Amino acid sequence: MIDRELVHKVAFLARLELTPEEEEQFTTQLGSILEYVDQLDELDVTDVLPTTRAIDVSNVTRADNLQPYPEREAILNGAPAQEGEFFKVPKILNPE
Repeated sequence: MIDRELVHKVAFLARLELTPEEEEQFTTQLGSILEYVDQLDELDVTDVLPTTRAIDVSNVTRADNLQPYPEREAILNGAPAQEGEFFKVPKILNPE
């Protein structure tokens, strides 16, 4: 079960600074959560199929059709910087 020492250890590993009151509060809350999970472990789910959602959801996005933009120059002219037929962007690689 969860005790205050374990909460303190996890907070230390997560680089969290908890007050003693917060440690006590989280000890109680995490203990309650684990008790609830123990209750769920008692359920018989042998005939329940694994799922990611409780309801069916379908994708409503349009198909991605590649179409060249007719005014390439207009796009390039709107960029902050360009080099020839390309956008010019800052270098992001480590110079070393």
